[in-house]
This record gives sequence, structure tokens and C-alpha cells, in this order.
Amino acid sequence: MFKHIVHELKAHSPFTFFGALTGIFLMIIFKDLPQNISYPVFYVLHPGHIFLSAFVTTAIYCRYKPKSRESLAKKWWKILLVGYVGSVGIGTLSDSLIPLWGERLMGMEHAEAHIGFIEMWWLVNPLALAAIVLAYLKPATKFPHAWHVLLSTWASLFHMIMANDQASAIPYFGVFVFLFLAVWVPCCFSDIVFPLLFVHDPKDLPESHCMCSGH
Repeated sequence: MFKHIVHELKAHSPFTFFGALTGIFLMIIFKDLPQNISYPVFYVLHPGHIFLSAFVTTAIYCRYKPKSRESLAKKWWKILLVGYVGSVGIGTLSDSLIPLWGERLMGMEHAEAHIGFIEMWWLVNPLALAAIVLAYLKPATKFPHAWHVLLSTWASLFHMIMANDQASAIPYFGVFVFLFLAVWVPCCFSDIVFPLLFVHDPKDLPESHCMCSGH
């Protein structure tokens, strides 16, 4: 499992680096965006990220989970727990908490955590649940992971744009570092590592799903 985790982190790093660069490019363009606009943009990108993450996390768990004779109700609770925690929990860390950490370290004026599953519970939670159901019905594990990386990067970015009111003093290198950290480990962990923690036999581990497409 440890070797698999290291492999996934290495596989994710080049595109995560590229995603963080796109974030810097977007920040240069939208650095003067007022909070009343950056806030709704965040709440388009963040729920989209949660939806994709819930789908992939649940699909991988459903595809590779050990077979058992558990009741349908017990199986559903496990699927729901893995899909929800793996997407909403880790997605909140990626899109809100790590950016908040960066905002405070960089002294951004309006550093504040925007926790989607609480602040916009009526949007984020139903999308996560819908993705879990869809993944259960059709557990496609080969998925355009690039979209997940980009959505997570841009959600983290707009969380940081909301916190900054000094466009001329944006620490771009610091923003780049925290965008990379906010996406690299959490996205890899939520999509691949977290659901595979419940796979008991190492031979059942799949090949990397990073940036794949198909079914």
C-alpha cells in the first residue's frame, strides 16, 4: 500500500504542478475580483469538485471492495461513509482549510474558512450523495482525473481570492505553493488512497487512475 501511495503521488505531481500554474494565471486575471463575485464562483467550482471526487472515490471502492455476505443496508452504509468522507471531508481540506492556512500565513486581510457542506449544505451534500448513487450504479473507475485536479485547484484559488484585498501585494509564489499542496496530497488521497484503505488484499490494488479516461 505504501508503495502504491508513493506511486500515485508521483503520478499526480506533474499535472498538479500544471494545475497550480493555471491557478496563478487566473489569479493574475482575476486578482481585482470583488468578493461578491468570487464567492459565487467558489460555490460553482467547489461543489463540482465534490461531485467528481464523490463519484471516483465511491466507484473505486465499489470496484475493489472485498466481497462479503453483509446485508444490503450495511453495505450501503459503508459505501455512503467511504464516498462522503472521502469527498466532502477531504475536499473541504483541499478547497477550504489548506487555502485558509495559506491565507493566514501570507497575511491576507479577509482570511476566512468557507465550509461548503455547512455554508451551502443544500447544494454540496445533495451533489455528493447523487454522485455516490451514480457511482454505485455504474462504478466507472477510469475517469478524466484532470478535471478533478483543475476544479480543485481553481476552487482553492477563488477561496484565496476572496481573502485578499491587496491585489498589488499578492505573494504569487506563496499562492502557487499552497495551491499545489491543497491539490496534490488531498486529491490523490481522496480519489485513490482513501477508498483503497478498505481493500485487504494488496493484489487487488488497481493501476494508477491518474488522468485516465474510459470506463
